[in-house]
Amino acid sequence: MTTVIADVREMLSEQVQYRELLYQMTRRDLLLRYKQTIMGFGWAIFTPLVNTVIFSVVFMKVAPLDVGVPYPVFSYAGLLAWNLFASSLRFSVGSLTANINLVAKVYFPREIFPFSTVIVAVVDLAVGSTILIGMMIYYQVPVTATLLFLPVVLLVQVVFTAGIALILAMANLFYRDVKYLFEVLITVWMFATSVLYPMDRVGGLAGTLLRLNPMTPIIDSYRAILFRGELPAMLPFLAVAVLSFAILAFGWLTFHRKEHRFAECI
Repeated sequence: MTTVIADVREMLSEQVQYRELLYQMTRRDLLLRYKQTIMGFGWAIFTPLVNTVIFSVVFMKVAPLDVGVPYPVFSYAGLLAWNLFASSLRFSVGSLTANINLVAKVYFPREIFPFSTVIVAVVDLAVGSTILIGMMIYYQVPVTATLLFLPVVLLVQVVFTAGIALILAMANLFYRDVKYLFEVLITVWMFATSVLYPMDRVGGLAGTLLRLNPMTPIIDSYRAILFRGELPAMLPFLAVAVLSFAILAFGWLTFHRKEHRFAECI
């Protein structure tokens, strides 16, 4: 226990000490992602918007689905939240291997790389939220005081995402086939989450297993706050919150303790 406490103190103090480096890495990643693109930050809007159009055609015209609110705003909110998660992981999985020279030659807390990808994804979420606000106004979705709980949901998602990002970045450094398995996993994971349809439409054993997916209560919490004016279902949300902080603690401690081996794997 004493060792764990010492490690936690060291990790937190390093983040404070190197906070300027985290800012510069995040700024660099933002510039590199949108450099020499015509649309720039518009890409943060374009992807979820196009997917919303496609799935709206499917679930409004081909296989109509009643979700309690207009389907476009339902799906766009889910895709926007999901893109924060998926984009963070997609860039973090190769964040160490893409910065080989820095990892091998200069000392600083290497968790800055996956953390910066999460922050960039949060910026994308903020940009994409402008369209969500416009859609809520267009479809006359009322805003209630429960909106004040929205930062708590975002915090839990960021914590969960950061924990997974650390684990994936480290795993890919040791085993390079992780990035290929990730692409399959993230696609399956999306359809196993309530991104495009409510989980109450899936029954039996499959429905039970899908409800164990920690991303579903997070996305459902966004929708409860935004569309129903309700606080999220507290039992599943608190369970995911505890799990998220546990995953971050495990991932960060493991990352910190394996850091001395990173240069050997490059």
